[in-house]
Amino acid sequence: MELEHEPLDLPLAVPFTIARGSRAVAENVLVRLTWEAPDGRRLVGLGEAAPNAYYGENVATVRAALDAYAPLLGDDPLALEAILARLAHALGKNAAARAALDMALHDLAGQLAGLPLWRWWGLDRDAGPLTSFTIGIAEPDIVARRAKAAAESGFPLLKIKLGSGDLAQDRAILAAVREATGARLMVDANAAWSPKEAVQIGPDLVTAGVELLEQPVAATDLVGMAHVHAQVPLPLIADESCVVSEDVPRVAHACDGINIKLMKCGGLHPARRLIEVARAHGLQVMVGCMVESSLAITAATHLLPWLDYADLDGHLLLEADPFGGVTHERGRLTPPDRPGLGVIPRRA
Repeated sequence: MELEHEPLDLPLAVPFTIARGSRAVAENVLVRLTWEAPDGRRLVGLGEAAPNAYYGENVATVRAALDAYAPLLGDDPLALEAILARLAHALGKNAAARAALDMALHDLAGQLAGLPLWRWWGLDRDAGPLTSFTIGIAEPDIVARRAKAAAESGFPLLKIKLGSGDLAQDRAILAAVREATGARLMVDANAAWSPKEAVQIGPDLVTAGVELLEQPVAATDLVGMAHVHAQVPLPLIADESCVVSEDVPRVAHACDGINIKLMKCGGLHPARRLIEVARAHGLQVMVGCMVESSLAITAATHLLPWLDYADLDGHLLLEADPFGGVTHERGRLTPPDRPGLGVIPRRA
């Protein structure tokens, strides 16, 4: 298989802010894997890496890792388990780089079979949860205006980012959103609160009708997370605390579910393993995303029938999406019926 990669810069419609910082452009990487199938067809599999500094990656590290991985790919995209094992053994971490290759390999395999991934896996593409639409941190009136606009544009479920560094400001944001819209709400603090702060704001979350609380405390503070879990009567989802399947047994006592991201775990193949391990521990499952184009988002939507929650809106935050694939209507995501990932470039 022949590997090519290039930068994929994705300007956002508005700057996106969470507890760890703000960004106006997502600096991602596009991957192409070209392979001559046994029947003589020359197939191209696509993948996308959305590196995140929190996990130690950026465009330069992704491209360096891809160069290191290229000689290890072999010439059989169906040998996915063996390929991914070789990559992980040769160069650990670098999950976003491996996720891009994992996507491209799945794309090739689906094209070879002539089936979209969801059908190859025996799933019903119309099953699965609605996606939330995420509103980043800003002044309360701005967040409220954006939340109202999102709800009125057809998103019944919103994820509100909190963790502004000021609990009074977080309360003001929450109150302003609830006054502006009756949409269903989830809250994500991105590990910004102390356990004490999370418990203090808990009654406000309940009063506002918040349905789910994601990663309220630091990723490594499982004692604190377990305390919040016991004190705040909302489903608690671990995100930063759960990266790969080996993390699930460690966090299971402190949460009700986990948020899987392809860019954290390394792609669709390890995501499926995470789903299985989470279910074995009685946990609910969400799949989320970074700021990504429809290429990576479409890949993740093939997992929807296995999920309880979805936060797959990264492509909807962009000024312009360079790919077509997943469609949405009132929060309902539908993966394409085309073979493989089913993604089509919108530009050369």
